[in-house]
Parts: sequence; structure tokens; C-alpha cells
Amino acid sequence: MKIGFDHTKYLEEQSKYILERVNNYDKLYLEFGGKLLFDLHAKRVLPGFDENAKIKVLHKLKDKLEVIICVYAGDIERNKIRGDFGITYDMEVFRLIDDLRENELQVNSVVITRYNDQPATTLFINKLERRGIKVYKHRATKGYPTDIDIIVSDEGYGANPYIETTKPIVVVTAPGPGSGKLATCLSQLYHEYRRGNAAGYSKFETFPVWNVPLKHPLNIAYEAATVDLQDVNMIDPFHLEAYGETAVNYNRDVEAFPLLKRIIEKITGRESIYKSPTDMGVNRVGFGIIDDEVVREASKQEIIRRYFKTGCEYKKGYVDFDTFKRTRLIMDELGLREEDRKAVSYARKKLEQIKVDAPETVGASAIAFELPDGHIITGKASHLMDAASAAILNAIKYLANINDEIMLISPVILEPIMSLKDKTLQSKNVALNCEEILMALSICAATNPMAQVAMKNLGRLKGTQAHCTNILGKTDEQTLRKLGIDLTCDQVFPTENLYYNE
Repeated sequence: MKIGFDHTKYLEEQSKYILERVNNYDKLYLEFGGKLLFDLHAKRVLPGFDENAKIKVLHKLKDKLEVIICVYAGDIERNKIRGDFGITYDMEVFRLIDDLRENELQVNSVVITRYNDQPATTLFINKLERRGIKVYKHRATKGYPTDIDIIVSDEGYGANPYIETTKPIVVVTAPGPGSGKLATCLSQLYHEYRRGNAAGYSKFETFPVWNVPLKHPLNIAYEAATVDLQDVNMIDPFHLEAYGETAVNYNRDVEAFPLLKRIIEKITGRESIYKSPTDMGVNRVGFGIIDDEVVREASKQEIIRRYFKTGCEYKKGYVDFDTFKRTRLIMDELGLREEDRKAVSYARKKLEQIKVDAPETVGASAIAFELPDGHIITGKASHLMDAASAAILNAIKYLANINDEIMLISPVILEPIMSLKDKTLQSKNVALNCEEILMALSICAATNPMAQVAMKNLGRLKGTQAHCTNILGKTDEQTLRKLGIDLTCDQVFPTENLYYNE
């Protein structure tokens, strides 16, 4: 894979810049936008970017910081899902706490924002508290967003409990956008100044990249990634006016800046040091780009991926048609086609071939893998296994230089598993999915040297680009994700069943 980003340079630059910002205050509240861990979007659009770069930046500063996690009560109540992992926000908070502790970062507490005694949220609070996690409940801020005098008063931010912190850097993060990170930071600033402490606020948000052109595919890919939020990149007018310099930001930050500036000035009692929303950021990711052409191409591929992803979400009923239409407009803006994703045309050609060879086949499905070396591998569904499972076996045979005619999994292993699914578990779909096939392969590897060699090549699938001619089931999606395979699907359900689709 071609590299377009210098991770080491970025790590040093970002750590230094955060420390410079901290030196202006006794305590800095650092709002973290985007993914703190497993930032797969950044990894895809910036080849060479470490998906855990942010956590590594924080690890370098671990003795100086602690972490507050915010989650909006409404997101818990409606079981909002983090798309790239397929888990709900409450489960994401648990995962985040475990990952932060594993990286030796101190978790101060969890803040429930806009709490209104919702039953599911109260249950979540009980789970946290009974595991020894401190929980703070913040209700909707009185007077927000118009009445500054009430917002910055004991009735507004003052009504929130003060979160006791001990480190000079307090990172405020969340499972996703709209979780109340900013309100939590401002509430803390209010309490700090009431106590006579000099505290500050900054924002660490990777995208859009402020020092990359507005219409650069890297910044357009951010619009595609946040299409459900209707984020639009724009030139920061406040930065342009204050410094005569062009900087890229996005509509929500630009629109909120005048109010945010007034709130900070009301809290601190003096003019804000920030002249623009870009000033508030500490993002140095643009300085890590070492090959612009590589980043441009990677960003275009991400836009196509987002188009397919949003199309499938529309088909499933998760987003409205206008949201899907916006991804199509973004594609058109850059002159991109579905077939510019190499695996797409190969998967569709494979499906056409299946229909020609066996026109009586019902529910035909095909998938194509573009391996990191550029080689294309295809797979089709059969009565034994689904298309994704077949492609995995075909791919690791290729990587291990094993003849395609050789069977890696013995029928002696396959038949009892299929019988179990059919007769005992009474599954509607007897064909084995990716997880089941890999389990069967691992059993065969105990006695079959070929299977053992093939298993060792599973790690080489990381970075593979895949496209399927129908929407894959949740189990296959998760298994491919764990293998590091980037999947897209045509917005077609595999059957007409509403429930029995796995």
C-alpha cells in the first residue's frame, strides 16, 4: 500500500502543540471530536495514519491528563448504534473505559447529558455505579442557547454538579457526535472560575483539516462521513477576517462560534483569546501529509465507500432519502462512479456469470475481494457456505499458494455443523457464515497442515477491499471487520424474508 501520511511526525507535532496550549492555563479542558480509538475513517483517507494515533498522543501525556466520557441520555434511550462496530452507545462507553484503562489512561467519570430520568438511562447509570464508575447527571441547560445571562449562572451551568479533577489536562470524549462534550467543558469552566481557577478550553477534531483546501477530496470525504449530520465544510470567515488567512472549518462550528465566544467571555470576565473557531483547535494532522496524490485517491475511495454504506442504511430504514441523495451529489461533485471501486465491477460480473451458468438459482450472491497486492478474488454463495465465506477461503488459498482444487475443510467437519444448524437449532439458513467457516477451518488445522498454513495467512487480509452484490448479515459484516476487510454492498437484500436474513 502506498503511504501518504507520516504517523511519527504527526505524533510528535500533535503532542508538542497540546502542551503549548496547556501552558496558558492551570487546567485545559480538551474536547475530543471523532473517534478516540479505532479511527478507521482517518486510517482509510490518510494511508499511513495509525487508527489509534490519538490514544498514542494521549499516552505520551498520560501523567498530565484524565478522561471524562459524555453520553447523551437520548442516544441510550433509542439504542443508537456506533456504525463501524455495530454496538450501541452504552456498550461503546463500556468498551471505551476498558480501552482507556488498557492504555494506562485515567478515567475520571461518565457524564450523562440532558438527563431527564429516562428508564433505560437510569439502568445504565446503575450498571456503571455498581462497577465503581463515577457518574454525573447533567440536565438540559436552562436558557440555552439564547439567554447568556441565565446560561452562565447558578440556574444554567451552575445547576450541573462540579466534576472534581486533579490533572492539568482533562480530555472530554464521547461515543459519537451530539453527546454534550462542549456543554460539559463549558459547565466545568464556569465552576472553575467560580473557584478562582484559570481554566481554558480547546478542541481536538481531526476533520475537516483546516490547512488543506476546502474542495480537497480529504475534506469532502469528511462531508460524506457526516452526511447524516448535514455537515458542510466552509471557509472560516472569522479566521479570514482576523488574520487574512484561509482556514477550513464546518458549518456547526462556524455558526456556534459567536455564541460560544460570548459564553466564554461571560464566564471568564475578559475578552476571549480566540478570534475564530479554527483558533480553538489543536489539530495538526495536515502537517503529517507527505504525499498529496495518495491522500487524494484514498479519500475518493472513501467517498465511494460512504455512498454504498449510506445506500444500504437507507434500504434498511436507518436514514432518509435526502441523506442518501446527498452522498450521490458528493460523488457527482468529484465525478466518481460506483465502478471506480475496483471490487464492484468484479462482484457484479461474477453475479452475472452465476445467473448465466445456473439461471434457476434463487438468491444468487457474489462477492469480490481486492487484496492489498491488487489481486482480485471472488466467491459465490452455495448450499455449503455464503459468498463471503467462500471468498475468504479462496483468498487465503491464494496467499498461501495452495491449489484452488484442494479442500481446506473436510466434509467430515462440515456435515455435522450443518446438521446441527438444520436439525437441532432449526436454522432457516443452513449455509455456513464467515464465523462458522473460520471455526471449522481452525478445527481442521489441528490435523491438516494445509489448513494450518492457510490459517496463518488470515492476517494478510487486512486492508482488503470487498464488495458484495447484496447486503450481508450482521455476523458476516462483523467478521470481515475483525479481519480488517473494508466492505461495501449493493443495496439489495439477499432474500425477501424480513427476519430470516442471516
